[in-house]
Amino acid sequence: MSSITLSAATRQNLLSLQDTAQLMSTTQNRLATGKTVNSALDNPTNFFTSQALDGRSASLNSLLDGVSNGIQSIQAANQGITSIQKLVSQAKSIASQALSTQLTTTGTAANAYSASTASQTVLLTINGTSVSATVAASSSISSTVAALNSAVASASTSSSGSFGAGAIFSVDSTGTKIVLNAQADVEFQNSGSQTALGFTASGTTASTYGTAASTVVSSDLSISGVTQRASLASQYNNLLNQITQLASDASYNGVNLIAGKGNDMNIKFNDTGSSNLNVASVDATSNGLGLSSITNSNSTSSQNGLGNFLLNSDVNKTLATLTNAGNSLNSAASALGSNLSVVQNRQDFSKQLINVLQTGSANLTNADLNQEAANSQALSTRQSMGISALSLANSAQQGVLQLLR
Repeated sequence: MSSITLSAATRQNLLSLQDTAQLMSTTQNRLATGKTVNSALDNPTNFFTSQALDGRSASLNSLLDGVSNGIQSIQAANQGITSIQKLVSQAKSIASQALSTQLTTTGTAANAYSASTASQTVLLTINGTSVSATVAASSSISSTVAALNSAVASASTSSSGSFGAGAIFSVDSTGTKIVLNAQADVEFQNSGSQTALGFTASGTTASTYGTAASTVVSSDLSISGVTQRASLASQYNNLLNQITQLASDASYNGVNLIAGKGNDMNIKFNDTGSSNLNVASVDATSNGLGLSSITNSNSTSSQNGLGNFLLNSDVNKTLATLTNAGNSLNSAASALGSNLSVVQNRQDFSKQLINVLQTGSANLTNADLNQEAANSQALSTRQSMGISALSLANSAQQGVLQLLR
């Protein structure tokens, strides 16, 4: 089949239209995708550089979820510590209230003192400490009172611990009865010790709080402050339980930074993990803070009461422990606050860096849509003009054909 012969003008116009159509296709593709580089064929250098930037951006973006979880975990721990600090302050207030609650034992023997023909041993329990006083045979009431006060003073300064009871026994105005007036909890350990001094014998067991298990109460004596301190000790123990429970509940997404050591959290800031932050956990439970429950044992082989808000010295030790616990919580809160600031700063940095990477990638591949739209309009005009020129060229050939007819 013979080829079709086109004039030079027609062929030139046709080539121009083909170029215009190709440019229009490219422009329309850029407008549709928004990019000038859609594959490695368009621009290998820009394409692969853009891919690398996008990859790093995506990697950092995926790490932001972990960073965000880390921030929330730290905030949960910090909130827990803040609440525990309030409980510690409340516990300190209770201990101070116990310290200001005065223990008193007052009363006068119902019966006149009668000297015994044999030596007798009077067994007392003062603020939980056992005191033994020996009363000589045929001892006068004044001698008996002196022996009792001497035994109390000796026990108060011994290894049993000071309870500051002082000279608690005296003689009434009639000179026949023994009077007990103490700034302490004073109980008799048995009925015989009561009757030896003229007090009414009683087999009623005294409150186990702050006393030995075998201690009995004489109806001649009035004791105050023990029950109140016992109630405060119970409140204190309840607060310690709340501290431990609160520390256990201060978790976020399974991460708890204040329920015990060994639960450290590591936050990664880059895809290799070479940039990271290790947030150390602390033990903000009552045991971790060194806070012990106020015990109230009823063992027959040991005294009760020591350390049970009965002795002022023990209450002061509790207050000192609470102060140390508060200092530990302040240090932990400071460390968490510092870590939170670092993580939030890295979060902001990562977001800004992701924006830089994405912008750099876009600069390499994205199309200027305004420019491409203008190009499309210009190419449409060029195409219309090319078609018109091709039509004119064909018209010239038709004129020659008319001459031949």
